[in-house]
Amino acid sequence: MKLGLDVFFERKIQEFKGKRIGLVTNMTGVNHRLVPTIDLFHGHPDIQLSALFAPEHGIRGDAKEGEKLDSFIDPYTKVPVYSLYGASKKPSKEMLDGVDVIFFDLQDIGARYYTFIYTMAYVMEACSEHGKHFVVLDRPNPISGSLMEGNLVKKDVRSFVGLYPLPNRHGMTVGEIALLYKHEFGIHCDLTVIPMEGWERDMYYDQTGLFWVPPSPNTTGMDMSILYPGTCLVEGTNLSEGRGTTRPFEFIGSPYIDGYLLAKVFNEKSLPGVLARPISFIPTYQKHRDTVCEGVQLHVVDRHSLNSFKTGLTLIETIAEMYHNDFEFLEHSNGKFFFDLLAGTKDLRARILSGDTKTFLEECEEELHAFSKQKQPYLLYN
Repeated sequence: MKLGLDVFFERKIQEFKGKRIGLVTNMTGVNHRLVPTIDLFHGHPDIQLSALFAPEHGIRGDAKEGEKLDSFIDPYTKVPVYSLYGASKKPSKEMLDGVDVIFFDLQDIGARYYTFIYTMAYVMEACSEHGKHFVVLDRPNPISGSLMEGNLVKKDVRSFVGLYPLPNRHGMTVGEIALLYKHEFGIHCDLTVIPMEGWERDMYYDQTGLFWVPPSPNTTGMDMSILYPGTCLVEGTNLSEGRGTTRPFEFIGSPYIDGYLLAKVFNEKSLPGVLARPISFIPTYQKHRDTVCEGVQLHVVDRHSLNSFKTGLTLIETIAEMYHNDFEFLEHSNGKFFFDLLAGTKDLRARILSGDTKTFLEECEEELHAFSKQKQPYLLYN
């Protein structure tokens, strides 16, 4: 198959000859031979690379989640790198003065919490406001474009982990999401999407023949990516989501858990496509750092039947019921809960504590049906 990047260099590059180019990218911006998009643009005689823009984790992927970034001069290309995850998440007029066209080449992970798709939204807004052309070099949805899971984000909990009413697992590529932003969510910029060739909606990343470059330090591989639409919810609780281990978002645990008992109770629920194994681990940073935690590793048995959102939600509900005196949702000093931002609703916390997630999941199906109809006109692939 061919990435949007490959198609651009084969057939579209002359359309942009003489234009001053800005590039939103990071270490995932590579072609099928792992040559960085930055190098391809900077080294091409017909491209004038004038600015780079860095999303969360930085242009080279060396910043941790949530770590603010400063702007700087790239030591390899001597091109300015403007931070879109620091003082501002949206390019300023000054950042855009030296460019005519902004290209977007980032590998998404397929879940709505991932901030790259909201960086794209803010860049599209800036392009609309300042008359710049925006081009998406499309890439695969690594967990396929055929499945959706979860609920849509409510207006009162919109944030940089849920800026628009998307489901937890959206089943779209970044190019398709850009079209949705423009035509459904009102970001009316001059937009071009350069599609891939040979990608089909039911493909997972390991079926594309492409090399996997982790989009962030904790996106370790295929199983983690498949589980992430559900297990990311753990971030809003006092459970460790496995950050600081070799298996983030697959390891879930806490010092107060009996891993053997949790695995037994969870497996008795017979959720399709997944099994839990009791484990013990010590996170090297973040929650419960340097402390022995017990819990489970979730193993993907059949990714086609697994519903990751239901899996993560069921695991949290099980732990909340088994350890009701210890389990907590993390509350900020302003009285707000990060879990609500991840969940896209303030309602789910109470449902978990009352053991009533079944009706919530049933309500999700109605929202997914509506979203499926809304996104249909913008799908680019079979």
